[in-house]
Amino acid sequence: MTNTKTGERRAVLWDVDGTLIDSSEYHWLSWHDALAAENFPITREQFAATFGQRNDEILRAYFPGHTPEDLARVGDAKEERYRELIRARGIELLPGVRRWLDRLREEGWLQAVASSAPRLNLDAIMSALGLEKYFAAVASAEDVTAGKPDPQVFLAAARKLGVAPARCVVVEDAPAGTEAARRAGMRSVGVLSSHAALRADLVVRTLEELPDAAFDELLAGEQNRER
Repeated sequence: MTNTKTGERRAVLWDVDGTLIDSSEYHWLSWHDALAAENFPITREQFAATFGQRNDEILRAYFPGHTPEDLARVGDAKEERYRELIRARGIELLPGVRRWLDRLREEGWLQAVASSAPRLNLDAIMSALGLEKYFAAVASAEDVTAGKPDPQVFLAAARKLGVAPARCVVVEDAPAGTEAARRAGMRSVGVLSSHAALRADLVVRTLEELPDAAFDELLAGEQNRER
């Protein structure tokens, strides 16, 4: 049973793309379709160069003359297309994720999703995979004003859980995410699903490689920090 004393609570904060799932192909298809409707033929190279950035940042670069309302409209169309793809084609968890979600829940860790994606996207993903039972909180784009490496999303998730930042471990796949964890005063596990190297407290190729005591040891400060 989870200890209810705030100082003794502990939490794992999960990024989504590249850690829980890999939906990069759906992001590519949804950007392609939304921008095609605006007569803007995006290339794979352009998509790869901006993947992981906030929609408003991406769209301001593509359409410098558009109003904020027009940018929001295009961004909303992209996200609706993304959710359609999730619902129509489904999605799978990355290797080792289900095991760790179950293990952490059994061991009394609180868990939260902490992503700069819109809440509707996160809800669609969790519904498609039946993940709602694992997460006590969700921090999304609506909870922040700046994306990673700003630590806002992780701090928002910790607040929602009622867990001190120093008692949180972040699971991330991107350099901006592990830097955000560092700035938040949290430990981090880096998963090399989308980058060749990461600066995190513990780095693995997949969560299947993660030692059984990894989260406990990170929180106890027994792992050497690589930052």
